[in-house]
Order: sequence, then C-alpha cells, then structure tokens
Amino acid sequence: MYPGEFNGFLGFSGIGLQSPMTAEGLDLTYSEGYTYWTDFLFQGMFAATAATIVSGAVAERIKIVPFMIFTIIYVGLVYPIAGSWKWGGGFLDEMGFYDFAGSTLVHSVGGWAAIIAITLLGARIGKFKENGKPSAIPGHNIPLAMGGVLILWLGWFGFNGGSVLSADPALTSLVLVTTCLAAAAGGVAAFLVSTAMYKKYDLTMFLNGILGGLVGITAGADLMGPTDAILIGLIAGAIIVFGVALIDKLKLDDPVGAVAVHLICGIWGTLAVGIFGSKAGFSQFLIQLGGVAAYGVFCCATAFAILYTLKKTVGIRVSKQEELEGLDNFEHGMEAYPEMSTTSAEVKSSLMMNS
Repeated sequence: MYPGEFNGFLGFSGIGLQSPMTAEGLDLTYSEGYTYWTDFLFQGMFAATAATIVSGAVAERIKIVPFMIFTIIYVGLVYPIAGSWKWGGGFLDEMGFYDFAGSTLVHSVGGWAAIIAITLLGARIGKFKENGKPSAIPGHNIPLAMGGVLILWLGWFGFNGGSVLSADPALTSLVLVTTCLAAAAGGVAAFLVSTAMYKKYDLTMFLNGILGGLVGITAGADLMGPTDAILIGLIAGAIIVFGVALIDKLKLDDPVGAVAVHLICGIWGTLAVGIFGSKAGFSQFLIQLGGVAAYGVFCCATAFAILYTLKKTVGIRVSKQEELEGLDNFEHGMEAYPEMSTTSAEVKSSLMMNS
C-alpha cells in the first residue's frame, strides 16, 4: 500500500479513515522513513491543492457557499478515490502507471474540475466583446503576482522533494535539481514564445511558464536527468502560451490560466514519463495515456454532477450587481483593495460597455 491509506471515501475530512492501531494504541513508528501522521498531513495538503486550482479558475464570479460545498465533496470524496487508483495500490498502480508527485493525481484532478466549473459558470462580465474577441481584465498587482509565483517555486521543493518521503539525500537532491531546472526552462520558453507571438514582453505569461514547468516535471521528477528536466520544462512553457490562447478561443474565462497550467501541463508531464527518463518507452507511454484518460473521465463526471446539482438548486453565480461592485463588499462586508475605490467607478463603467 502506498503511504496514505485511502480507507473510506471521506478520509481526508476525518470520516472513515482507519488509523494504524496496535494492542498498545496508535502506531506512530516509522515505516520506510515516515509515519502515518506525516503522510496524512502530506496527502491532505495535496488534496487541498486540487481544490485551490479550481478557485483560481472561477475567481470573481462564483458564490462562496456553493464553492465551499463543492470543495468539501471534491476533496473529501473524489480526490481519495482518484488517488487510491495509483497511490493506494489500485488498478492503475498495478498497470504500471507512474506519477511521482501528482502531475495527474493532484494537478489534473484539479484542472479537470476547473474546466467543468468555468463552462457551467460562464465568463466574467466584460471578458468577451460582442464579436467574441476576448478582452484583457488585468490583475490589480503584478509585483504581488510575481512574489506569489516565487513563493510557489520555493514551495514546490517541498511538494516534489517531500514526495521522496524517506528523505533519501541522493534522490531528494536529484528531485530538487530537476524541479528547479524545469521551472526555469518553463519560464524562459513561455517568455520567448509569447514574445514571438504577441511582440510584447508579457510578464504574466513568463510567470505561468514557470508554473507550467513545475507542473510538467512533477510526475517524473525522480526519473529525469538535468537535460530531460530542461526539455520537459521548455515544452511545458511553450504549451502554456498556446493553452491560454486555446481557452480564450473556446470562449472560456480562466482568470489565472489554471486550466493551461494545471490541466494541460499536468497531462504533458504525465505523458513525459513515457518519453523521457528511466521509464521511457512506448508501452509506458500508452500506460500513462490510459491513466490520463481514466482520470479525465472520472473527474469530469464527478465535478459536473456536483456543480450542476449546485447550479440547479442553490445557484453558483453571483448577481450582475454583486460582480460589478465586487464580492468583497457583498460577501464579507469589507473592501480588499480600498485604495482602488477612487477608480472603481471608471472600471465598472468600462466593463459595462464591453459586456
């Protein structure tokens, strides 16, 4: 059994999880370098990550209560089932499917739900003009976004490096190096491709390229050498640019590029295990492809069932007035960015004209 036993559908919410009990009480001894509670916390954070991917895609127009209901069900029920197929010794693990730290099991699981959510939710007011062309709705603070990505890059060392679990020095150091190289290569590739396509030095595309490289290397970080990691990151960075353009072309509104970063690059990283590194081979590629398809069908079906039910019962989208005036005031009774209030009328007027 892979660390973190998925016993019970609601394991990560504390219901149905079987603790390792002995005659003396709870067994907290080490097993292959980690304890039960260490792994529980680690897997719990992975589960939460899958939900936060969705939150970025639905930002600025979803009701908070239905989203929290969706999160509880998706994290407490869907993620443990999906994770057990590989990390719980399930049928994909028996087939030889490989996903070291979650390109599919974490990132694509969140990404599939994200694309279903934004399809059911609809675009933000002003995102698409009458002729269907997308309009840019800029973020409020690029330096903060840059800082956030750098924090994520650092955090990924725990995400991937921690997945070694035993903290073996040789393997952990390799994972940290491949993770870092892929991130750097992803940022450079996204910057170069976006500059060639749009003739602008797009910092946001550079930032998403870094994240795409990180997601791409996650499935095989322990299998790759430095050159493999750089190639995976370069391809992931290029994929980001075309992925963001594809989402816009499909008239789907993804404010932070979550689908391109986590779903598309998650799929790429999973398939890359069959192309690069020590497991590379056509048979492994087919196994990886089968795993991607299995997760896609399961996650789309479950996310649709949850979100469509919420949409038809309590509703998932805020009113037009709430969206234009900001959810902070309506749902929390306070301004997140009061310094912007002097210009908010102009912004709202512009959005109304473009809608």
